[in-house]
Amino acid sequence: MFVLCILFCILCNAQRSVSGIVLNSEKAPLSFATLHLSNGKTIIGDVDGKFLIENTQGVTSFTVSYTGFTTQTITIEPNKKFYRVLLKSKTLELSELVVGENPALEIIRKTIASKDLNNPLKKLNSFQLKTYNKLIVTANPDSIAGRIDSVFLYEKIGARLIKMDSSDFKFKKIIQKQHLYQTEKVSQIQFNKPQGIKETVLATRMAGFKQPIYEYIGLKLQSSSVYENKIELFETKYANPIADDALEFYNYKILDTVFLGNRKVYMIHFKHKRKAKKAKLEGVLYIDKQSFALAKTMYRVKSVLDISATNYFNYYKEEDLWFPERKTLKIVKGNNSDDIKILGETIKFASEEEETDKPKGKKEASDFVYILSESKNSEIEFNLPVKLKHQYVGIEVKEEATLRNENFWTPYRKDSLDIRSISTYSVLDSLVTKERYEEKIKIGRKVISGFIPLGAVDLDLRQIIKYNNYEGFRFGLGGVTTDSFSKKIRLNGYAAYGLKDNRMKFSIGEATRIGNYSGSWLGFSYTDDLLEIGNTIFEIDKKKFRIYDPRPFNLTTFYEHKTWKAYLETRIIPKTESVLQFTQSTIAPKFFYGFTANDKLFERYNLSIATISLQWSPFSVYMQTPSGRIESEKHFPKFTFQFSKTIPQVFKNDLSFGKFDFRTEVEKKYLDGQKTSAMFQAGISFGDVPITHLYSIAPNTQDRDAILQRLNITGKNSFETMRFNEFFSSEYAALHFKHALRKIKLFKKIKPTTVLVTRAAWGNSRHQSDHTGFTYKTLENGYFESGMEFNNIFKGLGLSGFYRYGANSLPRFDDNISLKLSFTLDLGL
Repeated sequence: MFVLCILFCILCNAQRSVSGIVLNSEKAPLSFATLHLSNGKTIIGDVDGKFLIENTQGVTSFTVSYTGFTTQTITIEPNKKFYRVLLKSKTLELSELVVGENPALEIIRKTIASKDLNNPLKKLNSFQLKTYNKLIVTANPDSIAGRIDSVFLYEKIGARLIKMDSSDFKFKKIIQKQHLYQTEKVSQIQFNKPQGIKETVLATRMAGFKQPIYEYIGLKLQSSSVYENKIELFETKYANPIADDALEFYNYKILDTVFLGNRKVYMIHFKHKRKAKKAKLEGVLYIDKQSFALAKTMYRVKSVLDISATNYFNYYKEEDLWFPERKTLKIVKGNNSDDIKILGETIKFASEEEETDKPKGKKEASDFVYILSESKNSEIEFNLPVKLKHQYVGIEVKEEATLRNENFWTPYRKDSLDIRSISTYSVLDSLVTKERYEEKIKIGRKVISGFIPLGAVDLDLRQIIKYNNYEGFRFGLGGVTTDSFSKKIRLNGYAAYGLKDNRMKFSIGEATRIGNYSGSWLGFSYTDDLLEIGNTIFEIDKKKFRIYDPRPFNLTTFYEHKTWKAYLETRIIPKTESVLQFTQSTIAPKFFYGFTANDKLFERYNLSIATISLQWSPFSVYMQTPSGRIESEKHFPKFTFQFSKTIPQVFKNDLSFGKFDFRTEVEKKYLDGQKTSAMFQAGISFGDVPITHLYSIAPNTQDRDAILQRLNITGKNSFETMRFNEFFSSEYAALHFKHALRKIKLFKKIKPTTVLVTRAAWGNSRHQSDHTGFTYKTLENGYFESGMEFNNIFKGLGLSGFYRYGANSLPRFDDNISLKLSFTLDLGL
């Protein structure tokens, strides 16, 4: 037993880890210092000067070196776990002095000039490989100070039992046994110069889920290439330190010259020139001394999140090429005064302000949580014939990807799964099944889309209850069949009744899937219902569900339409969604109105219209899954086009006109929670266009005298100070701009989001005299409004204010002011 104890102590001591920090004489950290271990290995410190030797077995000492400083050798002591290394500035001899330009700049210039010669995507005609990726959300249990639930406090009057927070203790017990979350993926990466690059997911597994959440499979955590002008780390792009214009943004310094494999490489430290609050990229480039190729890269961004990314390369002598071997990405909590939500708002790093109960400087268990993603390439082949099928789909998930057994996974894993990883799958699989989380997520997604799943039918929430000034309260019931009913046939319909107009409305339709991969459906429908006049509808838009839709509350001008429709919806054109349709409608305005065309007055009319509507997302990445195609990475700008034209002498068409509509959307999200968005929309019509089909550009306020009488709820991309039926145009252009600032903490749980808003519109109306019984103004002199939204002040409620100005402002000052309420629903999904 004594011998066993001795052996155990020796083993523990041999395998222990030590850490430390490298400082200069002013106690400032020296970023990325080099540590040469006595066993021949070399490690690099981080941007804060900190280092970690994970296993000291066989290591008796380490030597710390840094350019411009004297080296220092440290002996590892048996019971010492932390080392504070102070390096002294080196006094250079005359022969060592460098006169002239920093030598690192010339190395970087040659690296930039050699990019196309070293970039695998430029140098190789083709390649293919397999890559294994594992992502975990976890913590190091040794970093967490867990303790028992209660202690006795001894006072003069006796012992008193004090209850203590045991959350750290419980968390440590959990994290010792398992990770918080885990997912794995095996993919085939294929590339050829003419077609580009494509990922095919061969196997995937998400802890707790039989069917994966496909959007997470397609997450791009870091750049696939280190030679592009932008480096992407966790949904944010930074200037590449070897971009064409990199010398304008970065300072460089040679740290050392080391060997990687049998090749000598420079270690170049780079740091952004500008000191600002905005997160900047910093790190080390390992540059081949002969080819000036990147042999290894270390990137670090330290802001609201602390992100570290490392790319490792292997040198292939025959191709004279450094090719990616593996990469890692680690994300820990940074310095954040606001909550940070990432991975589609799935993981939340709490703000420092939120943790008000903990003593200053004390870390809680949750502070040690981190996200770690590791990828390793294998079966790499160069310049063999590679042909991509459906190359416009960036990621394709094989149908059998979720059915792979352990025999498939084992060859691709760098190491076999440890006990914690195995336990993670076991625990989360049983937990998700028990709590029915997978089913709840599916239901939640349906509800967000406006449906409640009821087996073979999804109930349409949008039809249950509505209100407007013409119908009053409108009650209805509708739905659409699901894949449980049929994967080839889709039935849909609704019926509704208005209490004020005492009239039934209904729609019924059927669609047949004619293309699985392209998501093509051929459908027919008949609808007898009401529509708002002058409302621009892009047929490609999916009708979104809202708990409230404020604009119809105050509408009084509708038209009745009885419409037969035949349509084809498809995604057959790369990176697009499109609808081609033909409709035959009988139109009857529900207000006093007549329209004159060809010397004839129409109070109701027949229209036969052919329409093509297309949305193009050239910068988005699409994923083909067993259940259909999805937009796995949404990038902007997006463009929407629509052309409609009446067809003369077809099904008794009465009027001849056409319309062309265009829309583009831009959006940029920032890691600190800010967001900028803009939308430009325009339309032009020609021919004999009735008021029902002109443009009203979404007004959203009532024509009443007092400001509070005009109080209602904000719409989406609507003009909040424009009166209903005030302006109509036969051609127009409108711009909507918003910038959401970071949350402002007013009180502990009150953190509203401030949004700056500006909108503008211009338009023109031809042949106003052709419209009888309906008067309106035009927008030749433009329309302008600006305001601020204070969203989510309390339990989703917010308050907004807008002001109307310019040539179309109203004479009375307060008539130009509009106050609005807003409501934001956070379902936490």
